[in-house]
Amino acid sequence: MKNVKDQVYEALLAVTDNVSDSYPTEWTSFPAIQYVEEDNSVIEHTDNKEDKAKVRYRIDIWHNRSTSQTALEVDKAISATGLVRTACMDAPEPGMLKHKVMRYEGIISMDDDFVYWAF
Repeated sequence: MKNVKDQVYEALLAVTDNVSDSYPTEWTSFPAIQYVEEDNSVIEHTDNKEDKAKVRYRIDIWHNRSTSQTALEVDKAISATGLVRTACMDAPEPGMLKHKVMRYEGIISMDDDFVYWAF
C-alpha cells in the first residue's frame, strides 16, 4: 500500500480552501469538497514484495449555485496527479445545494513517488 492522500488533498486545495476528508462542516463558504479514499489495494506482488497498488478516490462537490466550474477545476487538478477520472455525476440533494460526485483511479508503482498508470 502506498499513501497518496496528501497529494490528492494538496491538488484539491488548489481549487478551494474548503476541503475535507470528512463530511464538510463549513457550509458558509462554497464550493465545499470532500474526498475519500475508497480503495488502496495491492494488485501485483513479485518476490514477496508489493510492486503496484490500485487506488480509487471519491470526490464530492457541493455548491449553492452550480458545481460545473468547480468540477472542471477539480478534474484539471486531480488529473495532473496522474489519476484518471472514471465517473462524474450529479447526485440527488434534498436541500437547496447542488451536489456532484466524481471518482478517480490509478495504478501506483511502489518504486516511484506518485507515478500512475491508467487502466
